[in-house]
Amino acid sequence: MKPTESSDAAPHEPNRVCDVVVVGGGPIGIETAIELRQYGIDAIVFEAGPLGHTISWWAPQTRWFSSNDRIAIAGVPLNTVDQSKASREEYLNYLRCVVDQFGVPVQTFSKVDKIEARPDQPRRWQVQVRSKWIEASAVVLAIGGTDHPNRLNVPGETLPHVDGYLRETHHYHGRRVLIVGGRNSAVEAAIRLHRVGAKVTLSYHREELPTTSIKYWLRPEIEGLIRSKAVEALFQSRVTGITPERVDLEQTLPDGRHHTLHMRFDDVLTLIGYDQDKTLFKQLGIPMEDPGKKPVYDEATMETKLPGIYVAGTAVGGTQSSKYQVFLENCHVHAKKITQHLLESGLGSPSGNDDGNSKTGKRTSSGKQSAVRASSASGSNEALTRQIEMNPES
Repeated sequence: MKPTESSDAAPHEPNRVCDVVVVGGGPIGIETAIELRQYGIDAIVFEAGPLGHTISWWAPQTRWFSSNDRIAIAGVPLNTVDQSKASREEYLNYLRCVVDQFGVPVQTFSKVDKIEARPDQPRRWQVQVRSKWIEASAVVLAIGGTDHPNRLNVPGETLPHVDGYLRETHHYHGRRVLIVGGRNSAVEAAIRLHRVGAKVTLSYHREELPTTSIKYWLRPEIEGLIRSKAVEALFQSRVTGITPERVDLEQTLPDGRHHTLHMRFDDVLTLIGYDQDKTLFKQLGIPMEDPGKKPVYDEATMETKLPGIYVAGTAVGGTQSSKYQVFLENCHVHAKKITQHLLESGLGSPSGNDDGNSKTGKRTSSGKQSAVRASSASGSNEALTRQIEMNPES
């Protein structure tokens, strides 16, 4: 498949030329840039928001479901003071430290608006960030898969008190909160908001909470809270409308009868999953397939049908349903696959940065150090893959 291009279009005058543009400053985007730069491939990262943007909108003190060794990147250990799973704050601090340690050039709050093939040269790409153009041999789309909250598609869901994200839990103290959903995000929010003194009601469209999709340490507590009526559970219910004064719900009773509930809530949290922003995929004409309209790519190289356009991280999963298959912890290998393919295409040096400097003049590891680190990381990835297969956490 050929990229969309205009035959008579002139190339844009680049403000910067590099080997690779990485779109997305999350863990895998950062890890990929580090891997590339250790082999002399000049890579720049552009992030539409702050570093680790997706993680930054998590509610304060939210903890990862995965253990620290599985979400550590670039061979840098992730340790917490109490040996527990990292919180949002701890992980964002970790990402900042990794970026600083490796001198990764990350431009935050720099949204990539357009990617175009250079019309006069094969395998050259032009990337627009605001009014600037960056020219590169390759582009890595590490854009994640949870960009926008799923919608209920009911009247009133855009009202100010309706939100697809759990915010600072202190905000909800003493308030009546309806949580729509019945999986991990919704269950964890219900538990946390009950703990801070909110009056919580959980609306879920099935007869009971799912048996296999809730983390083992959350299930006993939410079931106990529901049994004791500390959290009200409205099973087999769906929101049909929201106004500033009330929420309308249709519920199916155990005897099969249907009835309508009109309830007052101060806040409504629609925690029913998230949708991937596919703008760049569509713009480039990258084929997508079900489930989730995930991009089509070569699993051996991570390259799409467009030469020089790669995908990495959870972006490869498209919009994932409640049964997630692609997580940060099983995406670490993407960085190595992309780097190896680019080395084979003639970019960088297989022996690493022998002079200890990248093309931008920033200090990096020596070639020997890079080789040792790469070898060590490769062994760690293989061991981690085996561990995940034997005992999956996610």
